[in-house]
Amino acid sequence: MNKATHAALVAGAVLAAAACPVAAQQSPAAARIGFVNTERVMREVIPAQQAQKRLKVEIDKRDQEMRGLVAQMKKLEIGLEKNSPALSEAERRDKQREFAGLNRDFERKKQEYAEELALRRNEAVGQVLEQANRAIRRVAEQENLDVVFQEAAYANQRIDITEKVIKAVNAGAAPAGK
Repeated sequence: MNKATHAALVAGAVLAAAACPVAAQQSPAAARIGFVNTERVMREVIPAQQAQKRLKVEIDKRDQEMRGLVAQMKKLEIGLEKNSPALSEAERRDKQREFAGLNRDFERKKQEYAEELALRRNEAVGQVLEQANRAIRRVAEQENLDVVFQEAAYANQRIDITEKVIKAVNAGAAPAGK
């Protein structure tokens, strides 16, 4: 490659590089960006709060059932320790089997309960996120936004549309009554 061709290529590259920032500056300046704090939405929207209340009622009911089982096991264990010397070998084995059976039942129920609770939480969160995402799209369209971010290390308040999304979700939840 001769010097003239090389110089022409370098000049062309310099001109192309100079033109790129201008094009790049025009494109982002025209782009409209929004940000939504998803954690705040999940804390403050009515459907999420209602789901939380429903889960709490169910948790309280299940906790009561589990406490009853624990009390029953504790009573059986104390009775076994206290009356062990007076019990025959067969009675002691029966009480130990009964205790072991209650303990297995407790562990099984605890596992089932944890799985069911996780499933219900995931379903509730999924439904609320679906409503929030629809609200985000509506707000983005109303605000003529090109992109909305839900995760960011930093977002300026002027692009934060979280409050509008919360209001949109709550407005959509209000007609349902619950």
